[in-house]
Amino acid sequence: MTTLRAEPANGSQADDSPRRILLIEDDLTISSLVARALSAAGYTVDRAETGADGLRYAASGEYDLVLLDLVIPDLDGRVVLQRLLAVHPEQAVVVLSCLTDVTVKVECLDLGARDYLTKPFALDELIARVRVQLRGNGRGHPERITSGDLTLDLLRLQADNGQGRVPLTRLEFLLLRELMEHAGESVTKGQLLSSVWGYDFDPGSNVVDVCVWRLRAKLGFGLIKTVRGEGYQLASG
Repeated sequence: MTTLRAEPANGSQADDSPRRILLIEDDLTISSLVARALSAAGYTVDRAETGADGLRYAASGEYDLVLLDLVIPDLDGRVVLQRLLAVHPEQAVVVLSCLTDVTVKVECLDLGARDYLTKPFALDELIARVRVQLRGNGRGHPERITSGDLTLDLLRLQADNGQGRVPLTRLEFLLLRELMEHAGESVTKGQLLSSVWGYDFDPGSNVVDVCVWRLRAKLGFGLIKTVRGEGYQLASG
């Protein structure tokens, strides 16, 4: 394992230590470029060249983000993704891959990846997507967020509307979190497709509507309001 470490910028204190990122990538040229760019942006980067090593390092559960290449020598990246999230379901993972097939992208997002970036990519775009994933996700961040009577457990992927804990799928969790983070505001379907499914276009399906219906069925049909012509809004508590 190779580690690149960045010192806290602007005189930051110890509790503002750099976020830790695990990069699982077998192409040494790409790995080196990405690691150096992330380090220059202020992150601490550990590098693994195989799926087995990546799983071993990730087992510590101490990474703020995992960047995972799908095409690695020993294990299919999707297997690595599945095994990693089975142990640490709250782990943020961004897939980096030369595979542009939409079905592969959808499969990875359904397995629990937070984002999917196709190669070749601009380093600036990668850094921007990393910032999005790490926004508000630092050490010391609350394990739960609340809105009215609704509580969302960020670690266990559970919601409680005052009648007991309800387990959520990863997509349900991400959609509900997005709505809770914009409580009192309407969130467009396009915004939900982008933040939850990683689409930068409308695939012409009803995946958002289906996920909203499932959340309503689990937590109450008055939980999420449909704002005609705009999107969805979390009902006020």
